Amino acid sequence: MRKTFTAILVVLTILLLASCASTQAQKEVSGEEYLSLWTEDAPLRNELIAYMEAITDPSSPDYIPVEYRVAVFDMDGTLLCETDRDYFDHTLLAYRVTEDKSYADKASDFERQVADTIIEKSKTSSPVSGLDVDHGKAVATAFKGMTVDEFIAYIQDFKNLPMPGYDGMTRGEGFYLPMIQVIDYLQANGFKVYIVSGTDRYISRAIFYGNDSFNIPPSQIIGSDVLLVASNQGDTDGLKYTFTSQDKVLLGGEFLIKNLKMNKVSAIVREIGVQPVLSFGNSTGDAAMANYVISGNQYRSLAFMLCCDDTVRENGNIEKANAMFDLCAENNWIPVSMKNDWTTIYGDGVTRR
Repeated sequence: MRKTFTAILVVLTILLLASCASTQAQKEVSGEEYLSLWTEDAPLRNELIAYMEAITDPSSPDYIPVEYRVAVFDMDGTLLCETDRDYFDHTLLAYRVTEDKSYADKASDFERQVADTIIEKSKTSSPVSGLDVDHGKAVATAFKGMTVDEFIAYIQDFKNLPMPGYDGMTRGEGFYLPMIQVIDYLQANGFKVYIVSGTDRYISRAIFYGNDSFNIPPSQIIGSDVLLVASNQGDTDGLKYTFTSQDKVLLGGEFLIKNLKMNKVSAIVREIGVQPVLSFGNSTGDAAMANYVISGNQYRSLAFMLCCDDTVRENGNIEKANAMFDLCAENNWIPVSMKNDWTTIYGDGVTRR
């Protein structure tokens, strides 16, 4: 009898200690500390802290089980510098076609035409109809025949080039530090974070590759898609070809889909399988994703949109920023002012030219 009582006492003690440890760990997840690069009046900071306190409290009606704590983030303009002087993937293509000595003289007329359009657009900042799809097709053919690993390695070299519009930063270092804090805060509270980008899937993965600031595996990075083929497949349809031990997976040269607008929603449903509860974006290309997250959700949900209103520390555009502020008011999205909400963008030692 005494042995049984002692055993029960030991079990109860272990459970009590585990509970205390869990409570202590929960208390250590402080929104104020995690979001230290956000000003005290920043709407995202205050909304997100209040939200997190509610959805992680098992006694709260807003409690969300860990398996349903899913957040989706756009990439360009939401997590990293969007246009310097153009999108990362646009400047990558322009570099491949016009500056890469190993490829420039092999580029097709179509690839050169798209690259010239990108270069001209970057000078005028004027939108070009149809460029999203044309760019996707040109990227697919310009890197056709590379393995995925070779493609990622190529992008690593490109990432090491200086950022044209900044001193103290390479192309691969242009991440928004306050947004890194948001991801850290979410992950500390049991969130699974997905990147849902309009940029090519493998370019997106390469941008995050080797960056110790993030703990996001490639399987959680979704983007636009190109065809993949086996190295010995030739023109044989994939349904009629079996991958062999002599094969490698290559970029097949065919553009499949641009991951913007409704295509982002389709990708979330197809690849994630649950409705996210948090959305972070910066443009109308992310509007469908934001609305999907906050519409008919069984759990409390929020959508945030970054507004590019900082023209001193970032390549801001006041007209676009004001348009996004208006859209936030119309759609019940929470706006983020880069100018007013962030104490820094890229950290000390980085200045805009």
